[in-house]
Amino acid sequence: MNHDQYSDAYVRRILQSAKSIAIVGASGNEVRPSFFVAKYLAAKNYKTFPINPGRAGKEIAGSMTYASLADLPTPVDIVDVFRRTDALPGVVSQIMSMPELPKVVWLQLGIRDDAIAEALEMAGINVVQNRCPKIEYARLCGEIGWTGFNRRTISAKKPKLSKGFQHYRLGDGDD
Repeated sequence: MNHDQYSDAYVRRILQSAKSIAIVGASGNEVRPSFFVAKYLAAKNYKTFPINPGRAGKEIAGSMTYASLADLPTPVDIVDVFRRTDALPGVVSQIMSMPELPKVVWLQLGIRDDAIAEALEMAGINVVQNRCPKIEYARLCGEIGWTGFNRRTISAKKPKLSKGFQHYRLGDGDD
């Protein structure tokens, strides 16, 4: 896979098919990006599982926090990694030890390791590197356009409104 760019269809398919996301490196600090991403994804009806050994047993963004991926009570569709690149080998070791492998490993902005991505793909796991699922979701559903950003999608169709104030959801890709 070319990890320099991802098609909108690829990212949309991942985000639409996923129901649960483990967030490795989630923070309990409300001003940290990992907290905000966890809160946003939970608001979009994903079941989130924050992973933070120092906060295990407490809530982060409304979800119970676990010490490690091995402690998760259920399989997850996506493992979203908020850890530095040099921590990836340990995270990948935890992922590969999971009883049921995730469908996707998502490496946050600034995190990229092509050798690790290739190893994960050889195990049948899709990989997204150097991207944020919150930003991609907002871009694909039209929310990011509210703030003047170019979402690289032109459409005359009104985005599908979800419950809540100004919450759009991902459509079927026809926008």
